[in-house]
Amino acid sequence: MRPVIIKSALFIMLAIVLILFAAWPEAQEPLENITSTAIAVTLAEASGTEAEVRTISSTVHEGDTLSVIFETHGLNALELNPLVAAARGTYDLARIRVGNPYTFSVNPDNSLRSFTYQHEEEKSLKIIRTDEGFVSEEVAMPYERRTSHIGGVIRDNLVSSIDNTAVALTLTDVFAWDIDFATGLREGDTFKAVVEALYRDGEFARYGRILAAEFVNDNRTYWAYRFTSPLGKDDGSHYAGDGNSVRRAFLKAPLVYRRISSGYSNGRYHPILKTVRPHQGIDYSAPRGTPVSTVGDGTVKFAGWKGQNGNLVIIKHAGSYTTSYGHLHKIARGIRKGRKVSQGQVIGWVGSTGLATGPHLDYRVKQAGRFVNPIKLVMPREASVSISYMHEFIKLRDEMDMRLASIITGQTHLASAKARDDTRANNN
Repeated sequence: MRPVIIKSALFIMLAIVLILFAAWPEAQEPLENITSTAIAVTLAEASGTEAEVRTISSTVHEGDTLSVIFETHGLNALELNPLVAAARGTYDLARIRVGNPYTFSVNPDNSLRSFTYQHEEEKSLKIIRTDEGFVSEEVAMPYERRTSHIGGVIRDNLVSSIDNTAVALTLTDVFAWDIDFATGLREGDTFKAVVEALYRDGEFARYGRILAAEFVNDNRTYWAYRFTSPLGKDDGSHYAGDGNSVRRAFLKAPLVYRRISSGYSNGRYHPILKTVRPHQGIDYSAPRGTPVSTVGDGTVKFAGWKGQNGNLVIIKHAGSYTTSYGHLHKIARGIRKGRKVSQGQVIGWVGSTGLATGPHLDYRVKQAGRFVNPIKLVMPREASVSISYMHEFIKLRDEMDMRLASIITGQTHLASAKARDDTRANNN
């Protein structure tokens, strides 16, 4: 009985092997096809999904709010409030500013996948959708900082003498306390600057801070060095070669790149009244709409219409000084009696209101109630580099001097080491 069972089992096993062997070529092909097809479908689905995700990139335009931006791009308005709520604590989206870039990533069903808004030069708000809702974070976008050298000769004004307007304006900010860029420039003046060149993803983006600068104005040389102490005590201010701050209590002028149409005088012929009378201020001729800035920190004493002065702003400063800005086309919003203002803050725009023959700024300064000539006014400087950090400052200054000496301006106007030291001593 047992041999018959063994023979039957062997026969069955042999039959199964023969059937599988005969069917193997046909089975092998479908297996490969199934595997390949599954992979292809997965890739196709992934590719199709990504292809349908929209990316919207633009910048904030005049009059834009986040609601307007949503409407402009046809986004789902129901997601606006959740997006704004998610941003709270990171950035207030009610404060978006003109010119700042933003990017939306939108799913095929028109729901938001992510939103990015660059609110500072090196910071962005990023909001992404999660299973729990929108989540926000602040993302650092640092530039690669390189050092660049710029130099040239004044032929007309500083802006036309430098290819980059931003650098020109920054340079005027650095020397605004010593050089009157409205009237004091001379053809043949020279400038040199060591500046930051900012790169992102290997591409030049813009120029940044001025690290050191030399300006020869009317045969007098001025230097400025940006210094931050090792402990951050002197936070990136500019100092002259002797370590004294380049900043003073007053700027040299309340606007830039313009000419004086009428100077300070005790007896000037008035073109409208046809009489000789004192002109105890400076008239800066400038196109209507030119921004006017306060020359120093202070408090608004008067802002409004003042007879022959037209729209007028008067500011009270420390040390019994007051400054006035007349014939303004318009006074800046928020400039009213009692309001604090900061040096360089725009308080209005050049106009020809009141008794004026054309657009200009009538700028006047009083000290202890008496008018003084703004051009001859010399204000004290702010704090100098701390003695504790003078060694570090001098080391930086000497390094920057070598860089400045290597810059070619197109005109030989370089001071020797002794002349440089003499000039620094005279500028104190």
